[in-house]
Amino acid sequence: MFENHEIIATLEMLKNEHLDVRTVTLGLSLFDCISHNIFKFKTNVENKITQYARDLVMVCNQVGDKYGINVVNKRISISPVALIAAPFPPYQMVEIAKMLNEVAESVNIDFIGGFTALVEKGMAKGDLSLIEAIPEALSSTNRVCASVNVASTRAGINMDAVILMAKAIKITAELTRDRDGIGCAKLCVFSNIPQDIPFMAGAYLGPGEPDMVINVGVSGPGVVKNAIDRALAQDQKLDLGKIAELIKRTACRVTRVGELIGREVAERLDVPFGVVDLSLAPTPTVGDSVGEIFQSLGLSHIGVPGSTAALAMLNDAVKKGGAFASSHVGGLSGAFIPVSEDLNIAESVKNGHLNIEKLEAMTSVCSVGLDMVAIPGDTSFETIAGIIADEMAIGMINNKTTAVRLIPVPGKKPGDEANFGGLLGQATIIDVKNRTAGNPFILHGGRIPAPIHSLRN
Repeated sequence: MFENHEIIATLEMLKNEHLDVRTVTLGLSLFDCISHNIFKFKTNVENKITQYARDLVMVCNQVGDKYGINVVNKRISISPVALIAAPFPPYQMVEIAKMLNEVAESVNIDFIGGFTALVEKGMAKGDLSLIEAIPEALSSTNRVCASVNVASTRAGINMDAVILMAKAIKITAELTRDRDGIGCAKLCVFSNIPQDIPFMAGAYLGPGEPDMVINVGVSGPGVVKNAIDRALAQDQKLDLGKIAELIKRTACRVTRVGELIGREVAERLDVPFGVVDLSLAPTPTVGDSVGEIFQSLGLSHIGVPGSTAALAMLNDAVKKGGAFASSHVGGLSGAFIPVSEDLNIAESVKNGHLNIEKLEAMTSVCSVGLDMVAIPGDTSFETIAGIIADEMAIGMINNKTTAVRLIPVPGKKPGDEANFGGLLGQATIIDVKNRTAGNPFILHGGRIPAPIHSLRN
């Protein structure tokens, strides 16, 4: 139950600080839909999604109206398509993606995630078919999101898969050239991908998850920023330990709001409740920025010296607060730094305060990685593969999730602008050094072995 002062504080968060439930994601296992007949398979999938997701949007809106809390996105995550559609060739994988898009439109959800392959240790027939299908699947649909896990702490880095994903990114960008390569905004390459992510583009339902589940993603960078501002207005000498405690307590309140909404949605749909993913996921709206938190902490811009330490503190405090508020915190919980989706971070790139090297350094302590980073369209696939491999290494060695969502914008060079619209925002094309073809290290392929600390049995 909420105390009176908590209710008042929560109302202030909702009214003035951009607090919302960023997503309610219905996870659906589709292993019981498997068939070698493509028509039967698509019919089974369509029927199951329609049956269990048809009331999702209505229920989310009803619960949101009841509490005065906006549920911004309603989404579906499904079992990895590379597993459940393993018998099918690439062209039929594209058919499946188009069917998923149509079903998503019919039940009026924003995105459907799970066009996914898990290839950290090797690639089976279904994995190869799905990866080959990704460019056409994403360029010909609006609501389908794809993710491929190419590395893990236990398995190492599958460099053959890294090369294939770099090529897929290049082709996807070219196929959506008229929209600044937006197809790549729906594609994530992961190390250590969790099975219960509610956020896109990485969301899918892992094989170890229930048949159906509601997972919630809560955001609140504006809430955290305002809490810091109020505290420092009263005491400018507040030390970082006390600021971290403040962030933790704020994250706790935000998590409780998310769990309240998630549990009621799950109850009304008669679906088990899964996890709250408390991620400080920004939007292009002023006042809803992770970058602005850095300025509240005293840094002139995100990217200047001290930024990595500030992000580490922020990420840890958010996780501690969420863990205290709920026994079921999962997904990616922490702080996101998606360049185009955060107006303040995008401005830092534009003004030269933040480059791709500093972004990579910061991903060692944040919850995701190189997220929504627009790069020159002439960046070679070898260079993109090198960037992916570097990011995967950070995740593998540090036993954490990292991801890459790069957008090589066709026809644009460093300093140009790319506009993706809506929640995806806009970004200045960031410079990438040595972006020409040729990288013998990457082209060796094979698998980079897992680190010694992966032997924990």
